[in-house]
Amino acid sequence: MNRYIVISLILVVTSSCSMFGGSDGYFPDKQYDFLEERIEDDIALPGSLDEPNSENHYPVIDLESLDGNLEVPKPRQIFASSGNSSVQLRRLGELMWIYVETLPSTSWPISKNYWDTSIYQVTKADPVSGEIDIDFDQDTKLQMRVEHGIKEASTEIFLYQISKTDGSIISNPEFLQNEMSNIVEYFANSVSNFSGTSLAAQNLNEMKKANIFTEDGKTVIALDLNFDRAWSSVSKALVEANIVTNDRDRTNGIFYVSYAQVEEKGFFGLFGRNETVGAEEIVIGEEAEFEVTITEENEKTFVRAVSKNGNIEESEQLISKINESLS
Repeated sequence: MNRYIVISLILVVTSSCSMFGGSDGYFPDKQYDFLEERIEDDIALPGSLDEPNSENHYPVIDLESLDGNLEVPKPRQIFASSGNSSVQLRRLGELMWIYVETLPSTSWPISKNYWDTSIYQVTKADPVSGEIDIDFDQDTKLQMRVEHGIKEASTEIFLYQISKTDGSIISNPEFLQNEMSNIVEYFANSVSNFSGTSLAAQNLNEMKKANIFTEDGKTVIALDLNFDRAWSSVSKALVEANIVTNDRDRTNGIFYVSYAQVEEKGFFGLFGRNETVGAEEIVIGEEAEFEVTITEENEKTFVRAVSKNGNIEESEQLISKINESLS
């Protein structure tokens, strides 16, 4: 009798697996369905419209050339001038710099190798200061500076054209932007494949541009930046963190913002969560609930958050979120 029961259970389990995972089941395997897709003809545009002038970063590969290799290739663009990316060219007014999401000790050998393989001669490479001097022409030299960024484990790279006569910085934005774009492309092709680090440049990892300290029981962010760049960085961080800016007073360095923390998602995201604007925040009210201030003292800038109702815990949550989003 027991034998018949065991056989019956095996049949039930087997049929259940087929019912759920088979080709006709509730959850069929769709892993290779894309191989059956067809490539349609390009869209036909009216004569009054031109073809879009943009590069296709996700081209479709001819299925006949796959040769059994079903691994999806990387997109060709792995760097950008905006948005989240491993390498970015950033600009604020006339100031330009390259942002890299890796430690300076890793960026240093890549930076040096870029110039070592260029047509220019490297006359100085100091991993302690992060400076590389390049003989550019008879009257000027180029200087690259590799520095720790605002964000943890990030690098900022600056490039200047300097007079050999008096050491003054020469304004040549078009040339510098073109050269820095080439460096961005070089980094984008190198940083994901480079796992080494320079022991000689370890000192650069400690020279962070953002630090926090406590003042009267409240957290303060200290930035090794001038006011213009600190204002821009905090403004960007507020957007990244989905913190709503109701008003701003740049003259006095004040953002008036609204911010609130919400509960995490419940089971399958259906319970325990209100309507949200971002992944973790919701907007509250139309009036400013907090003031985020930026002050400049002794060539540094300091970021503080104050709750309008005097709640220190809420202001601490806000300043923490800003600190996480700075880059």
